[in-house]
Amino acid sequence: RAGIQRLAARFCQQRIAFVGLGGTGSYALDLVAKTHAAEIHLFDADMLRPHNAFRFPGAISREILDRGITKVKYLSEHYSTMRRGIVPHEVMIHEDNVMELTKFDYVFLCVDRGEARHLVLRALAETGVTVIDVGMGLNLSHDQESIWGTCRVTVSTPSTRDIALNRIPKVDRDEELYASNIQVADFNCINAALAVPKWKRMSGFYLNDHDEYET
Repeated sequence: RAGIQRLAARFCQQRIAFVGLGGTGSYALDLVAKTHAAEIHLFDADMLRPHNAFRFPGAISREILDRGITKVKYLSEHYSTMRRGIVPHEVMIHEDNVMELTKFDYVFLCVDRGEARHLVLRALAETGVTVIDVGMGLNLSHDQESIWGTCRVTVSTPSTRDIALNRIPKVDRDEELYASNIQVADFNCINAALAVPKWKRMSGFYLNDHDEYET
């Protein structure tokens, strides 16, 4: 209806991977699933837990939580009701399987462990894969009366590998508050809403007049 089929078609041949389907990863998936991307592969072995229901987009019923399924199984079932090409992988990315990511055009790296981030970045360093890494840090104010924090998106392409590697945290800093099960789905949503338009700009759907590697 919008008359932009030519622009939307720029996603049609793309194979996308998500590594980590927590709060930010699930919101980014929600946005990418509504494009013409050919395949979207989900990598995460964690089970779907009640706290995920308060970090994911939409509403997850108690009946679904009681099934005892993984996050990627739930997400693949949920988004397969509106599109094809959602592929769940109920595994964590580690040394033995990280090279599977070389098959993709873009990898959304949505994990909160610095070691896992750098494993993926090192493995893909000599490939043409673009990695879009997301992260956020939350902190309590000195008087513990409010929360402040930052959302970050860093892009690693063949021309920005070294820069990105130096900018992406190597250690799990600022994660203690988030790991306490604090519910900040709005922060997850903001982080995803920075990452996905960056992917769309790099794909030529949106104007890419700045070409920045980090936001």
